[in-house]
Amino acid sequence: MRSQLSNCRILALLPLLFAISPNQAVSASADENADEGASGKPKDSWDITIGAGAASLPKYPGSDEQKTRALPVVSIRYGRFFLGGGNGAGGGGPGGGLGVYVYEDEHLRIGATVSVGAFKARKESDDRRLRGLGDIDGTTRAGAFARYTLGWLSADLSLSRDVGDNRQGTIVKFGLDANWPLSRRLVLSAGPEVTWANGEYMQTFFGIDAQQSARSGLAQYHAGSGVSSVGFGVNARYRFDAHWGAGAFISSSRLRGDAGGSPITQDKTQNVFGLFASHRF
Repeated sequence: MRSQLSNCRILALLPLLFAISPNQAVSASADENADEGASGKPKDSWDITIGAGAASLPKYPGSDEQKTRALPVVSIRYGRFFLGGGNGAGGGGPGGGLGVYVYEDEHLRIGATVSVGAFKARKESDDRRLRGLGDIDGTTRAGAFARYTLGWLSADLSLSRDVGDNRQGTIVKFGLDANWPLSRRLVLSAGPEVTWANGEYMQTFFGIDAQQSARSGLAQYHAGSGVSSVGFGVNARYRFDAHWGAGAFISSSRLRGDAGGSPITQDKTQNVFGLFASHRF
């Protein structure tokens, strides 16, 4: 279950999967270990899941209005390599995008990812209050993640850095997932997530520099590094048979610090929710 609720963050993958927002991305899967065990596939074989759905999310980080976006689901794994996101069928990594697991055992997974932003992170046309602030393009991010699972509880830590030279800085996320298999077909997952962002990221998404101030008429605002959001998400996944599944997710996060205090921020509470269906080959 992961938030760039975040953020979540649903993330982009070439990124075909979970292109939701920089801050919030919720994984549309639950209980990775249960999914892998059900497949019966050896690690050195292809594991492919595709699907589609829809998600409702804020128009931009800090918006008080929602938009609906189609949600392609693509998760592919072969051995240690993966393309996709989420922790469910297909074995995609928590960070999304193209990646590799550098270490795996019964409890711990450590890996690295590269993801490409498929959509603009913010468009000036999204809201009249953004006029003069300019668009924020999608960018390429490189990062690392670790996931530790003990029984029903998992802990995730991820770090990603803008390597596309789009001034979108560094983000660090920490989250917990509690998983409840209510039956062999239905799994629920829920937990909190905290996001920290450096000053470059915060200034790009929540700050107003001198040029933007002159164009928009808004006062200059400096947004510094710190905890940008705290949230909680819930996921449900239902397996109809060995191949077909469906799910739903909902996440709510609260913008904090300079993100919450920005004149761009119209609503500190940011909600993401959606539905999807998938087929595993």
